[in-house]
Amino acid sequence: MNIDRRAFLQAAGAFTVAAATQRAVAQETKKYKACVIGDSKDGGYGHDLHRVFGLRDDVAVVGLADPDEAGRAKYAAECGAERSYADYTEMLAKERPDLVAVGPRTTVRHKEYLLACVEAGAHGFMEKPLCVDLEEADAMVAAIDAKNLKWSLAYNFRALPMMPHIKKLVFDDGLIGSVLEIRGRGKEDNRAGSEDLIVLGTHILDLMAYFLGDAQWCMADITHNGQSARPEHVREASEALGPVVGNRLHAMYGFEKGVAGHFSSMKSRDGNGGRWGLEIHGTKGVIDMAMDVIPHVRWLDDSTWSGSKRGTAWQPIPDMPDLSMADDPNERYSLLINDLISGIEEDRAPMANFNEARRAQEMIQAVFASYVQGTRVALPLSDRTHPLKGWA
Repeated sequence: MNIDRRAFLQAAGAFTVAAATQRAVAQETKKYKACVIGDSKDGGYGHDLHRVFGLRDDVAVVGLADPDEAGRAKYAAECGAERSYADYTEMLAKERPDLVAVGPRTTVRHKEYLLACVEAGAHGFMEKPLCVDLEEADAMVAAIDAKNLKWSLAYNFRALPMMPHIKKLVFDDGLIGSVLEIRGRGKEDNRAGSEDLIVLGTHILDLMAYFLGDAQWCMADITHNGQSARPEHVREASEALGPVVGNRLHAMYGFEKGVAGHFSSMKSRDGNGGRWGLEIHGTKGVIDMAMDVIPHVRWLDDSTWSGSKRGTAWQPIPDMPDLSMADDPNERYSLLINDLISGIEEDRAPMANFNEARRAQEMIQAVFASYVQGTRVALPLSDRTHPLKGWA
């Protein structure tokens, strides 16, 4: 069959116009414009933060920025971004988004990214950890508050419905009696020690504070290859997280009513043993929480904490909420994103807001402050600069 070239081009042009019109109409039905900041060569996109808006029908991802050309094309396609940019500041200026997902794990740039987003008037969602030190955290919180913007950190565990349920059972209903202490550990992999405290410990410390409130003091000990850590052992973390020191640390926190919190991470020849998580110990039993995409939680109804009392066995938490989730990577953050957008519409702080994130940052920085000063330190810390930066 012969096809007239002019007719073909006219038809193709009409199709293109129709498709563009359809996209424009679809865009108009979206309530929020979103952008994604990533960097394939430096911090990536965290745990798929370019996908966080994927389950929202009212959000259109209009732009993605990544200085790496190949990565930019790959991640823009994965999240369906309408346009892509090499420079995130150009994207923010041109798109003027309502929402931004800040994906890179490069904590040393989080303040820079956040302030640019605030300047553009955007709310948003950021990969953890929050930042390098409390000086940066204070500046970030002040910038958000000055414009009444809503931002959440990727503390996905605290958004799970199991957390308020466990909190009620333990602290209101007395499931394990009077709470005595919480014990937490990091992954204790190749990042064991203070880097583990920053990367994975931030989740554990956030949950400690969620259950117990503000820590009042901290005391800590840090060693490097079995020796007391010294200034010459300070180094930059393997990821761009700021300075770290030591591959073994033990930290103790004091909370209200004499409740103690403990966090430990140490390098060992056995490596990561799957101990990342926390335990809540009470006068009548223990809650054990092994961290995963969905934490594995169980309960021991035994005041000896050993199961020796009457041959007691570990059992599921009573009346645990439904925790089934799809394999879609968007699901990891859907509860936090829904809460963030509800917070925008209701003019309230999101559940994983930056004030909460700063509280965990305070607990991290207190470990270094206590060790450098050689004493127990009171929280909040009066010196907001990083203790390792001026240690000599």
